[in-house]
Amino acid sequence: MRIGIGRAFSARRASTAASASRIGTFFQDAPTLGNQYKEDAFLQAYLKRTLPSDVLADVSRDLSSFGRRVVFEVMHLGRRVELDPPRLEQYDAWGKRVDRVIVNPAWNRLHDIAAEEGLIEIAYTRLHGPWSRLHQMSKLYLFGPSSGLYSCPLAMTDGAAKVIESSGNMSLFHRAYPHLTSRLPENFWTSGQWMTERKGGSDVASGTETVAVSHEDGSYRLYGYKWFTSASDADMSLTLARIQDEGGQVVDGTKGLTLFYLETRDKQGQLNGIEIQKLKNKLGTRQLPTAEMLLDGSVAHKLSDVGRGVAAISDMLTITRLHNSIAAVGGIRRIVHLARDYAKRRSAFGGKLINHPLHVQTLARLELETRGGLILTMEIAKLLGMEENGKGDNDHQLLMRLLTPLAKLYTAKQAVSVTSEGLECFGGQGYIEDTGLPGMLRDAQVLPIWEGTTNVLSLDVLRAFSKSKGDVYRAYCADVNKRLALAKSVDPLQASCRRVQNALDTLTAFISQAASEHPSVFESAARDLAYSLARVYIGSLLIEHAAWSEAEKDDIAAAERWCRRRLAIVVSVNDYGDDAQSIDKNMVFS
Repeated sequence: MRIGIGRAFSARRASTAASASRIGTFFQDAPTLGNQYKEDAFLQAYLKRTLPSDVLADVSRDLSSFGRRVVFEVMHLGRRVELDPPRLEQYDAWGKRVDRVIVNPAWNRLHDIAAEEGLIEIAYTRLHGPWSRLHQMSKLYLFGPSSGLYSCPLAMTDGAAKVIESSGNMSLFHRAYPHLTSRLPENFWTSGQWMTERKGGSDVASGTETVAVSHEDGSYRLYGYKWFTSASDADMSLTLARIQDEGGQVVDGTKGLTLFYLETRDKQGQLNGIEIQKLKNKLGTRQLPTAEMLLDGSVAHKLSDVGRGVAAISDMLTITRLHNSIAAVGGIRRIVHLARDYAKRRSAFGGKLINHPLHVQTLARLELETRGGLILTMEIAKLLGMEENGKGDNDHQLLMRLLTPLAKLYTAKQAVSVTSEGLECFGGQGYIEDTGLPGMLRDAQVLPIWEGTTNVLSLDVLRAFSKSKGDVYRAYCADVNKRLALAKSVDPLQASCRRVQNALDTLTAFISQAASEHPSVFESAARDLAYSLARVYIGSLLIEHAAWSEAEKDDIAAAERWCRRRLAIVVSVNDYGDDAQSIDKNMVFS
């Protein structure tokens, strides 16, 4: 009997071993996320250093509560939206054209959560005064990576609210503004931003062909083809068009553009002279319904003065570029948090990844990029909040004009490179769709394109220099020097202060020499100049943070590492002169 039992046990054990040899015995734990606010020590420290204590207490409570909601609700909704992208139903079963964009119910639930959490409202009720934008952007930083790209329509909604608030058009203010800034899901509207036409890109002056025909009731009818309309399911949109005169003529160029407001549906719930031609098939952001639309007599209302459309959207660009930056740094933070958790779980070459110095060094470099991008973006949010509450001066406005395109172009490029490096931290799993990780890289790739490419924004930096007659750079230098002055007495930071000061002096010498001797080099140097300006400014911000009385050793180390490794800047105008430009052209086109 005992022998029989032994033989049966041996047989079962052999069978189990054979089965295990086919599928293996090890299964890797997936990385997990906790409360993204409570696990982000740098964000908490920045807010503690920046906000008044009473505001900090209220904001921290809200962010902590929202951080939990993001993990237990928003993240799952965002994943559902990613797995079930929108689709277009153009005709019903009886042949009637309906142009219905069908989205997963999770998309609508994200709309409701955005309203309930005040992701737009916080910035406009301004309960925390000049700190309201910091509160809002902190919530969006937590929301964005989990939101299934619902952060995109929120960016345009915020931009539309800003434009309407600033327009002085009280009729549209009373009509649309309460919806755009509502906390009630049933009242909350999202807005589109329909600027891009067939010619595409940021050159709206030559690319806008949509015409506006005046109507006897004071409204207009719009006729044109919108080539790229994100959030095509929005309740309203702002768009550019050229007003026809009685002879059917329009004014070309920027001077002919006027900004219009339109609602996407009429009182009967039918599309407002809109035909949805197709949904775009995109590399990423597939969760987001992006369409080609024909405006065929869409009822619209003039929002700007005639010919002042481009000027009117400047406020919108400030807001949407800030949203782009916060989406970039939020995405970076997400991949770093996932990689950090995975390093505690994954074993390779005899130990956990957390115990391999080279892997930890890689994560530390990604963390440094995260901190640099976040502190730059938050500084712009702070400047915007001060301006909106009458606390800013002329130098604040100049700084915001310069820093907004700098932050957008720099953080967008960071998002792509850091996310790509981050995927490597998961090995082959980083390339497997089921993990959800590859989608993060695809979605990051749009960030350098939305709201102006890197080159377009680099040229925008040059325009800021030119239009202000150099005042933006004067304000920039004064601000950097002010931050360095606060830190020069802190022994561990003195070398970092010298590095930033030397980099600033080199930048100033380059700009001065180029302006006086070789003005033509500015365009070819624009990109490197923009990167240099961003890196120097981030260095000053990290130094200021590290000089805080409650700073940790890693804050000092982060400032020191940034200033030692990330301050590569433009040096010689010869690198951008005629010879260099000729070599560039031959190298590419020969």
